[in-house]
Amino acid sequence: MSKLGSHKKPARVRVQTEERAMEMMALCNQKGWQVIVGIEPDKEENIDDIKKLQGGGKSSFAFASAPARNAPCPCGSGKQYKRCCGN
Repeated sequence: MSKLGSHKKPARVRVQTEERAMEMMALCNQKGWQVIVGIEPDKEENIDDIKKLQGGGKSSFAFASAPARNAPCPCGSGKQYKRCCGN
């Protein structure tokens, strides 16, 4: 089975804006991961594959301490922390 982020099994990401797409591409290029980024403004963002590559669902947007459970998630998903990276 191919490793996630490789040529045979690229990470798949869905974002809502071109700026966010460029951000995800830059992160993956920096880490050497292969990624397919789709821009779909009318659908919810999905960066689960990148979270998996980073090890266990933690976002690349590191924070010193965890935010409050009901605060917006620092990964930029627009969800509450408890329903996103806080899981």
